[in-house]
Amino acid sequence: MDVSTSASETAGGTQWPSDWLRATLGFLALRALSAGPSYGYAIISELERNGFGTIKGGTLYPLLTRYQAAGMVTTEWKAGDGGPGRKYFALTDYGRAELTRLSADWLRFTNLSTHYLGPEAHTKESST
Repeated sequence: MDVSTSASETAGGTQWPSDWLRATLGFLALRALSAGPSYGYAIISELERNGFGTIKGGTLYPLLTRYQAAGMVTTEWKAGDGGPGRKYFALTDYGRAELTRLSADWLRFTNLSTHYLGPEAHTKESST
């Protein structure tokens, strides 16, 4: 049963449910910024290179704007090399702290989910 409305196809052909991407895009974007300031298209390319499929700018930019309003990222316009300028995003200390917290929470959640999905989690004794 496919309950997601659409999926993002990765370079390897895997399609991730859109619900999964919506749930994780926030901290994945923060992770992409952890290496240093970057602009939207580069963040999208980084996520695609790492197997998350193609993220639309119309999805990423509003998220980054919310993170800026929340104090997790700062922005700076930089002149382009022979082209238009780009808006660069950079993590603040608060953004780094949130990335650390969210990453730890995600690891706990995925470990719990993996255990629950395993065959040993569903014995008759554990369900009574």
